[in-house]
Amino acid sequence: MLDRRHFLRQSVVAGAGILLAPSFLKAAGSASSRVVVAVVGTNSRGFYLAKLFAALEGVELGYICDVDEQVLNKTIAEIEKQTGKRPKGYRDVRKLLEEKDLDAVCIATPDHWHAPATLMAVQAGKHVYVEKPCSHNPAEGEILVAAQAKYGKLIQMGNQRRSFPKVMQAMDELKNDAIGRVYFAKGWYAANRKSIGKGKPAAVPSHLDYELWQGPAPRKAYQDNLIHYNWHWFWNWGTGEALNNGTHEIDVMRWGLGVDYPVKVVSAGGRYAFQDDWETPDTQTITMEFANNTAMLWESRSCNPHPVEGSGRGVVFYGEKGTMVIPGGDDYKIFDLDNKLVKKVDTEIQQVNATNTMGMGEKLDTLHLQNFIDAIRGQRKLSSPIQEGHKSTLLAQLGNISWRTGTVLHCNPANGHILNNKEAARFWKREYAKGWEMKL
Repeated sequence: MLDRRHFLRQSVVAGAGILLAPSFLKAAGSASSRVVVAVVGTNSRGFYLAKLFAALEGVELGYICDVDEQVLNKTIAEIEKQTGKRPKGYRDVRKLLEEKDLDAVCIATPDHWHAPATLMAVQAGKHVYVEKPCSHNPAEGEILVAAQAKYGKLIQMGNQRRSFPKVMQAMDELKNDAIGRVYFAKGWYAANRKSIGKGKPAAVPSHLDYELWQGPAPRKAYQDNLIHYNWHWFWNWGTGEALNNGTHEIDVMRWGLGVDYPVKVVSAGGRYAFQDDWETPDTQTITMEFANNTAMLWESRSCNPHPVEGSGRGVVFYGEKGTMVIPGGDDYKIFDLDNKLVKKVDTEIQQVNATNTMGMGEKLDTLHLQNFIDAIRGQRKLSSPIQEGHKSTLLAQLGNISWRTGTVLHCNPANGHILNNKEAARFWKREYAKGWEMKL
């Protein structure tokens, strides 16, 4: 259990854009300051996050939870190999949360589990790091904001660019008039996803607890093109590319524009590349307007990887005096109105291809995890508390609601609620499997 006695300040000084040497981290960490962590959902991104948490000084990855026995055993073996200590395994997150020495939980499950598992965890007295998107629908995000206030536990969303030193520096430059008043931002994501085909009914693999995998979601029959990744493209469990990846760019755009909730949202697109079971759009634009006379546009091309500004993902800010380009990672460029490059800032930290599904590289991704651990220890504030994570998630959700209804959404700028549109308002929340409803 975390000892809350005074602990030396350590690790990443993210505000200054500095990554401290591993030798300092080792000196600062101690058994008395350990934070016991569990990771829930470890097939892909969760497997990667488990290894990153296990490598943090003063963190004990004590528990792994997954509904797939093969995935569970693989992750346990990997962490034991990495740390020399075997974490305890669980299939059911509800049983995991009964562990008394558990301080914090990382939720890296499919999207339909993010908010319900987070709520369960804070109700059990645990801090939570939840992968983006923090919720499957807007109502769940609002419940998490209320739950944080009620139960007093930290909830950090995994939009890790909030902890990237140069991105933080870029945001400061925007606020300090680097390109004048910023009035428009454009973000994008481009990949080369293949068809998922037409699924066929199949027997559930013996190593998978499909009932528990579905958890809060209304029950659907198992089919052979669903698990472990293609659930992203089915509305019952996933949220499409807009939340799978767009959450990152939309969050950075919202941050740079200094906005919260929109007044107007409209989306267009479709499943154009293939004719298969994919329900969400593979090509989509979402335009959002705000009360302070600013706007943003996000574009996705899930099945065409042609880059913009030399990158498969990124953000451009347009201002009265110039333009700022953040090409997906921890670096940026500033141009004047004559399109002359006036400043180029590169990261000192290793990063990988911006569209890598695992992450931006362990050194950059670790910054956000370390911020979470430091906040638990009382050493700093969260980079992305749930109050901010919910706002960015909501923008993408509103885009999907506009697309699904084919309507322009007019919203209350105080909370993002949809105005005078009954058809769209029904997507604000979801139906749950009986007994799985989220309750504060």
